[in-house]
Amino acid sequence: MINKSFYLWLCICCLACQPAETYDILIENAMIYDGSGGDPYMGSVGVKGDTIAAVGDFAGQGTMQVDVGGLAVSPGFINMLSWATESLLADGRGMSDIKQGVTLEVMGEGWSMGPLNDSMKMHLQENQGDIRFEVDWTTLGEYLTGLEQKGVSPNVASFVGATSVRIHELGYEDRAPDPDELDRMKSLVETAMQEGAMGVGSSLIYAPAFYADTDEMIALASVASKYDGMYITHMRSEGNQLLEAVDEVLEITEKARVRAEIYHLKAGGEKNWPKMDQVISRLEQARASGVDIAANMYNYLAGATGLDASMPPWVQEGGYSEWAGRLQDPDIRARVAAEMKTDAQEWENLYYAAGGPENLLLVGFKNEVLKEYTGMTLAEVAAQRGTTPEETAMDLVVEDGSRVGTVYFMMSEDNVKKQLQLPYITFGSDAGALAAEGDFLKSSTHPRAYGNVARLLGKYVREEEVISLPEAIHKLTALAADKLKISKRGRLQVGQYADIVVFNPETIADHATFAEPHQYATGVEHVFVNGVHVLKDGEHTGAFPGRFVKGPGYRPKQ
Repeated sequence: MINKSFYLWLCICCLACQPAETYDILIENAMIYDGSGGDPYMGSVGVKGDTIAAVGDFAGQGTMQVDVGGLAVSPGFINMLSWATESLLADGRGMSDIKQGVTLEVMGEGWSMGPLNDSMKMHLQENQGDIRFEVDWTTLGEYLTGLEQKGVSPNVASFVGATSVRIHELGYEDRAPDPDELDRMKSLVETAMQEGAMGVGSSLIYAPAFYADTDEMIALASVASKYDGMYITHMRSEGNQLLEAVDEVLEITEKARVRAEIYHLKAGGEKNWPKMDQVISRLEQARASGVDIAANMYNYLAGATGLDASMPPWVQEGGYSEWAGRLQDPDIRARVAAEMKTDAQEWENLYYAAGGPENLLLVGFKNEVLKEYTGMTLAEVAAQRGTTPEETAMDLVVEDGSRVGTVYFMMSEDNVKKQLQLPYITFGSDAGALAAEGDFLKSSTHPRAYGNVARLLGKYVREEEVISLPEAIHKLTALAADKLKISKRGRLQVGQYADIVVFNPETIADHATFAEPHQYATGVEHVFVNGVHVLKDGEHTGAFPGRFVKGPGYRPKQ
């Protein structure tokens, strides 16, 4: 009679004879950071098709085997505020972000690439800068689907812009929508949500968004809430009225019964820096009472926008052509110049908040004649031209045919570090996904386009130890995915899509500066998007596997 130990021996032998599982990709000798925020561990990651099939300590073999020699392996990073709207149309590689491990670009800060009416299409087609493209879509869903079909390396997603739906129905007028117009705006939001928008995004310091009142935002956010979407906002103020702006976000959140996120949390202007403690207190009190509100940030002391943020909204009513026309009227120019030098309470004056024209760096011109000023401060250009800074700003707007891309230095390093430690903070570059070549070099940019993630992991994690590496990765991955309510992304888990980053925590670093921003980050060795090798040994492979990632309200067309 054969005893039990013989059967046990026989089973072990049979298991040992079975061939190891074969994966399309096997990443070995990996220090795995799974996105949960927990401690890392050594193991392997197996990928089959577009999906993670195994994670941990297992035996296997791969059609492609990548021995990473103990480097960090994590879920792909999520850029919560991307302006890759145009850059991906020109170059689908998304180089400045792919080289930092970003595998999802989330767009839609107030303005989105749909819905568009005929007038908006014409404006978008005729007012392009260095990057040229055909406007051959109408809805937001069509734009995102078009990116996927054209071919992009990162995944893409977007909020529908509250500014866009306002322009669609009201143009650039400074007034409230009538009931019929508001109903049409809500219908546009509903269509976008069904197409896969993440929610509604606003940018309330800029005209014409500035003209919208709180009730309008509540109405639009309520539609997003119906589809479990989010209200995400560049608040009405990040300076003198910062606390009041936070209160407005909380009011919208509660009345619309919607999840909310504050874009690029900051306190702008030195006199407003102490307000950050009060902002954090208000947010934490609201969260403790059950309000679902959070925030994101970029890791720099300067923001970037246009010279429109230096001029009062009333002069911008009607859009750029009306604005530029008014700036040629001597009486209006005198009034605008006076208001630019005023510590305004009723609008967000970034010119004043920055502390002077020496803290405004000019980075984006359309007019070839003006490109010589790229990288100069407004003070330097004014001195060269022999005009006051205020007159110079107005002249440049008129001559360039644009709002003129401008960097404003106005934040506090202490606040940046304080914000990094908040458990509900995620990260957004507030920039395009650029390439350090070709047409992209015709203009300067903010270094955050090339370094936001790498700066976090290099400067603030490794060098200054403001937060731990597991916590930073959690905020870049699982926390961001959970906020957006997107499924199967943000974690290294079986069944998740294979968006994977391999990087060296000891060397990852940003190199872009304000003087020389077109410099890639280093330290990311491999990037996989939907199971496809996009970055290999730090170099782009030419693969474009990015997909349109849809929000929780997505409804397939019947």
